Amino acid sequence: MRAVVLREFGGKEALELEEIEEPKPEKGEVLIDVAYAGVNPVDWKIREGYLKERVPHHLPAVLGWDLSGTVAAVGEGVSNLSVGDEVYSYARRDEIKRGTFCEKVTFDARHVVKKPKSLSLAEAASVPLAGLTAWQSLFEKANLQEKQTVLIHAGAGVVGTFAIQLARWKGAKTIITTASEQNHPYLKSLGADIMIDYRKVSYVDCVKELFSEGIDLVYDTIGGEDYQKSLALLKKGGEITSLLVPETEVPDIKTSYLFVYPSGEDLTQLARLFDEGALQPPQIHIRPLKEAAEVVEEVKTGHPTGKMVLEI
Repeated sequence: MRAVVLREFGGKEALELEEIEEPKPEKGEVLIDVAYAGVNPVDWKIREGYLKERVPHHLPAVLGWDLSGTVAAVGEGVSNLSVGDEVYSYARRDEIKRGTFCEKVTFDARHVVKKPKSLSLAEAASVPLAGLTAWQSLFEKANLQEKQTVLIHAGAGVVGTFAIQLARWKGAKTIITTASEQNHPYLKSLGADIMIDYRKVSYVDCVKELFSEGIDLVYDTIGGEDYQKSLALLKKGGEITSLLVPETEVPDIKTSYLFVYPSGEDLTQLARLFDEGALQPPQIHIRPLKEAAEVVEEVKTGHPTGKMVLEI
């Protein structure tokens, strides 16, 4: 089968389309004919070796964690899926070895679920990593509640767009986000109340002026100095949850950190929200598998609106 293989860490040239052996489902796994694979910023970071101290790597390896496709075979003990089911999954293993940029994938059937009926296979492939990241950050790491005020950094990113929609669905009172002005109408349509163009004004000054007593929750997708700046915006007892900064000791503030994990249960919840009309997918850009190296590089060097997906 065709697969995008990483043989050694490096730049664009490190990824090559090769023929490799097809996998077979083991006990508790399903075999999936991959239709589309989502491309994420983590893919170029893996390509260049930035995660090698954090996650075991076994090169050569196939990149990719997001997928949509059709169940081709089920292993022993699998009862939740059948051959022919259209599914989606965040198919990240505990090691970098067998990813989703290929024609067939095996994965733990507990974390493979039927895709939302309202989404195409291509749209479904754009959801797992980003959708789970937002869901787990806001509801499992943080404790976002109704009538709270939340600041979501980088709202125009795919994770940010899901976070805005989920915060609105949960009943947040005020949703603030940072984004360039050109994205403000789109973010307002998703449910954001206050959009701040971080390139033109200080979001710290704006939030302090509007909410002098502080806000309830900050969702940090940027890290660095923005994490520190955001702490000053929280009221006593407020929360900050981050994708980049580990949990720290901050007086009167709850901190949390998320490294997104596979969860069929959470994906099922997201599928329900899509089919109920509470969520909409990001804009997608479809490219062929043979262009995977170029697409991963584009995700690194540019700021594409929406989500890049590979057609397998």
